[in-house]
Amino acid sequence: MSSAPSATTTGRQARRPPLPAPGTGPGPGPTRGSAAFLTLIAVCTAVTAANIYLAAPLLSLIARDFGSTPSAVAWIASVAQLGYAVGLLFFAPLGDTADRRRLVTVLTLVTTAALLASAVAPGTGALAVAVFVASAGTVVPQLLVPLVAERAPAARRARHVAAVIAGLFTGIVAARVLGGLAGQAFGWRWVFAGAAALTLALGTATALVLPSGRRRRDGSLFGGLAALPGLLRRSPDLWRASVRQAGMFGAWSALWTSLALLLTGPAYGLSTATAGLFGLFGLAASAVAPLAGGLVDRFGAARVVRGAYLLAAVSVPLFWLGGQVVWALFVAAIAIHAALVASHVANQTLALTTTSSPAVANTAYVVSGFAGGATASALAGPAFTHFGWGGVSAVAAVWLALGWGSTAVRR
Repeated sequence: MSSAPSATTTGRQARRPPLPAPGTGPGPGPTRGSAAFLTLIAVCTAVTAANIYLAAPLLSLIARDFGSTPSAVAWIASVAQLGYAVGLLFFAPLGDTADRRRLVTVLTLVTTAALLASAVAPGTGALAVAVFVASAGTVVPQLLVPLVAERAPAARRARHVAAVIAGLFTGIVAARVLGGLAGQAFGWRWVFAGAAALTLALGTATALVLPSGRRRRDGSLFGGLAALPGLLRRSPDLWRASVRQAGMFGAWSALWTSLALLLTGPAYGLSTATAGLFGLFGLAASAVAPLAGGLVDRFGAARVVRGAYLLAAVSVPLFWLGGQVVWALFVAAIAIHAALVASHVANQTLALTTTSSPAVANTAYVVSGFAGGATASALAGPAFTHFGWGGVSAVAAVWLALGWGSTAVRR
């Protein structure tokens, strides 16, 4: 067992240009560092990422339309998460091997069709299937992030990745806040129809500017999935980035998914709509991402992740205090979002630049974070039931300790 690499070493690795796939070059497309190209990808990421969370704010409207209760249809939101996980495992690794333009086009068309099917679904079963397919096809952002890292100048790579991550978090917030408002105004079916139109427009526009051509000849639907375990074993930096982000995302998920229970419970007694406005704190992530990207480019990934973990560690006792004092919740919400996005920018930049298979590495990284978040969320519910808000805060603290402690030394 030896100590973890220094911040200087990890910083050099984070800024190292990625190795291109055999037999490929930058290919045709926008000029390197093109602001228009980066903006288009960021906007496309925001629109497509929103599709995963579209059903959550519409559950009460869906239940009313189908003569049910919100709790009886809440599983549809979980189906969306499951569909996204499946899409990550099977489609995201193809970014190393398949023609990106064709792959993004196909996924855009499939997602658009599934969203339209959601808009006209006759019942919850049909809606769940359509939401599952739409979420599985909504992995386009994870195909675009490796491309952005590959085309970016080495000295500004993290800032370019941060721009896409800012779009990702903006889309998530927009889905939860604007989706609910649009649903109240026009009905939940029109929200899905509108999402289909936006997905088709942005996905098609993005596909048209992507480089075309097959990157490798050894690609298959299951090839990237099979390569994940070996890639993690061969790359300690990828393993470290994946585990640390799983710890960070788990802490955030435990607190954020349980926050509505606290706000609508006896402690505060807020309405569901008012509690939902706390989602606006997610906009802090969009503001922090560019700053975090600049810090990673200047100081390296290791220092930024260390600072993010310290900020998250401070936010946990603030969340606990927020069980009685509302101002502590405001400060903690901003702090945990800033920590999450700073850690995400640094860890994802490192994950994308440590192997010659950036799409597979990105899949391993994102799936690890998703698994950490899902597990912590599953534990947070029982913790709140048996121990109250203090139990949720304890779950978050444990997840942070596991994420950092298990990577503090190298195997």
